[in-house]
Amino acid sequence: MRASWLRSRWVVVPGAILAITLAWNLHVAAHATGVIEGRVVDRSGRPVEGAIVTLFNRSFITNDPRQRTTTGPEGRFRFEGNDSHAVQLEAEVAGHRSERMTVRLWFRAQERRLETPLVLAGR
Repeated sequence: MRASWLRSRWVVVPGAILAITLAWNLHVAAHATGVIEGRVVDRSGRPVEGAIVTLFNRSFITNDPRQRTTTGPEGRFRFEGNDSHAVQLEAEVAGHRSERMTVRLWFRAQERRLETPLVLAGR
C-alpha cells in the first residue's frame, strides 16, 4: 500500500512523457549529422555520372542554393553539414534537369538516405 502512489496517473503520465522525451533526444543526438545521400538516374533508371546536384535551403518565401556536389560513377551524391530541416534537391547535366525534390526532415541536421532517386528529364 505504501508504494501505490507510484502507480497513480500523477506519476505514471509524467514518467512516460519524460521517458519518451529522453528517447527522442537520444535519437536526435545520434542522427543529427547533416548527411543527405541519394542517386541520380536517367529516365530508364541508369545511373548518371557527372551530374551537378544542388541542395536548396527552403524557407517560407525562397529556396536558397546552399551546397553543390557532383555525382560519382554510380550516380551517387552526398551532402554533409546540412543544418536545415527543410531542403530541396535538383540535379542537372548537359542542359537536362530533374524536378526539384522536397525533402522533409523531422529535425535540423537529420541524416537522410533518399529512397527515390532524382530522375533527369530528357535523358
